[in-house]
Amino acid sequence: MLEPVSAAHCLEVTREVGFGRLLRSSGGEDSTTCPLRPQADSVKTARDVTRTTLRQWGLPELGDDVSLVVSELVTNAVRYASYSARHLEEHPITLMLLLLSPHVLLAVSDPSDEIPRPKEPDFVSEHGRGLYIVETYSKCWGWDALDDGGKAVWALFRGDR
Repeated sequence: MLEPVSAAHCLEVTREVGFGRLLRSSGGEDSTTCPLRPQADSVKTARDVTRTTLRQWGLPELGDDVSLVVSELVTNAVRYASYSARHLEEHPITLMLLLLSPHVLLAVSDPSDEIPRPKEPDFVSEHGRGLYIVETYSKCWGWDALDDGGKAVWALFRGDR
């Protein structure tokens, strides 16, 4: 029987392997990657892939929270990809879900090197709440620069499995 692994250890191992390598690998049943186009309908595609994957992993109770966060991260990635269009072929927007039982790691990569910075949420405006939502609904979140340019913004969730 395997010993339980802490989320911190999982993130440390993920960083050692590198998000870039993880995003390029099409894993087995414990991971899902999905390339996304730099357009608004990619948000729905990402939510659908997320919900389907979580159901397959027996974690449908995470569907609402993870889908909300994936919506925010993909919306930001689409926005930043439009500023970095010349790098989009080399660094497409990619959704990755990784099962690190009992945790789920969600990462969205984009071609921009711009660092995600939380802002004071403006609950009247349509913009500026994304990272506040990510922070509120996930156990923790962060970002990593990719070796060949761009970044991956990630969030960690705990399932009841």
